[in-house]
Amino acid sequence: MSINLPLGPVMLDVEGPRLTTEERALLAHPLVGGVILFTRNFESAEQVCALTADIHAVRQPPLLVAVDHEGGRVQRFRDGYTRLPAMRQLGDLHERDAALAKGTTEALGFVLAAELRASGVDLSFTPVLDLDYGRSTVIGNRAFHRDPAIVTELATDLIAGLGRAGMANAGKHFPGHGYVAADSHLAVPVDSRTKLELAEDMAPYREHQRIGLAAVMPAHVIYDQIDSRPAGFSPYWLKQVLRGELRFDGVIFSDDLSMEGASVAGGIVERAQAAVSAGCDMVLVCNNAPSARQLLSEWRPEFQAASAARLQSLLPTLPALSWFALRADEAYLQAVAMLKSLEG
Repeated sequence: MSINLPLGPVMLDVEGPRLTTEERALLAHPLVGGVILFTRNFESAEQVCALTADIHAVRQPPLLVAVDHEGGRVQRFRDGYTRLPAMRQLGDLHERDAALAKGTTEALGFVLAAELRASGVDLSFTPVLDLDYGRSTVIGNRAFHRDPAIVTELATDLIAGLGRAGMANAGKHFPGHGYVAADSHLAVPVDSRTKLELAEDMAPYREHQRIGLAAVMPAHVIYDQIDSRPAGFSPYWLKQVLRGELRFDGVIFSDDLSMEGASVAGGIVERAQAAVSAGCDMVLVCNNAPSARQLLSEWRPEFQAASAARLQSLLPTLPALSWFALRADEAYLQAVAMLKSLEG
C-alpha cells in the first residue's frame, strides 16, 4: 500500500535490477523525491518496466524516476532500445542540411522519450547545452556544437520531440561545462573566464522560454573570476543569475553530490544543505549508499512547498504507450527509421 507524501528534495539510486526491502523503506522516507537509474539497473525492457512500477508504487504522488539517457556514450539502456546517436552527429548534420537536422533531432527526442516512458521512466537528464570547445573529454561529442545558436536550435527540436511523448527535460550543465578540460567526476574544475566571456555558453539558457526548458542542472565547476563556489553551490549563479536575471522558474537539480567536484562543500549533509541554500530544488546522491543513508538520517531541511510543486510538474501527464502499442505506432516507426538513416 503506497503512502501519501509530497516529493522530497533528494534523488537516490538503487543497487540492482530489483528493489530490496531496505530500498523500499528508504524510498518511503519523506526527504526522497526521486530515483535515478543506471546501467546496473538494466537487464531488459521488461525488467525495467517491473522495476519502475515497483518504485512508483511506493508512494503518491509517485517518485520521479529519471535516467541519463542522452545518446552516444551516455545511454543507460541499450538491448531492445533504439541506439541513439551522439548529439554532435546532429550538429554535424546541421552544417550540411539544417532542415534535415531539425526533423532528425525532433525524431530522436520522440524515440528517446517514447521508449523510456514505455519502460516507466519519467525523465531523462537531457539535453546537454554545453558548447563543444574541443577541450572537455567528459563533454566532447555529448554537445551539439560549438555555435550557441545551433545548440539552442537543436535543443529546441529535441525538447519538442520529448514533449510529443509526454516527457519533460533537464538542460545541463549551467552556465557551461564545455570549456574546462577537467572532469568534475574526478576533480574540481576551475574556469577562469569572466562573465562576459561566458556569454556564449549561457546563450541557450537565455532562450529557456523559447527552448521550453523545464529543468536545469548546474555544473560542478568553479568560475573563479565570479564566485569561489561551484555553480551548483552558488546563490549568485542560481538565485541571482538563473532565477533573477534569466527569470527561470523551473526545477533546479544539483549534479551528483558524490562527485569530486562537490567535495569543496564538505560532507554529504553540508553538500546537500549548501546546494539547497544556493537554490537547488533537488539534490542527487549517486553510487554511494552509505552517504545516502547518512543524508536521510541526519539532514533536517525545511519543507519547501514551491520546490515540491515544481518537482511534481515534471511527472508526465500524457499517458504512455506500452511497448506493444509503440511497436505498432506509425509516428514512432517513422521516427526510428529517420534515426537509422543517420547511421548510413
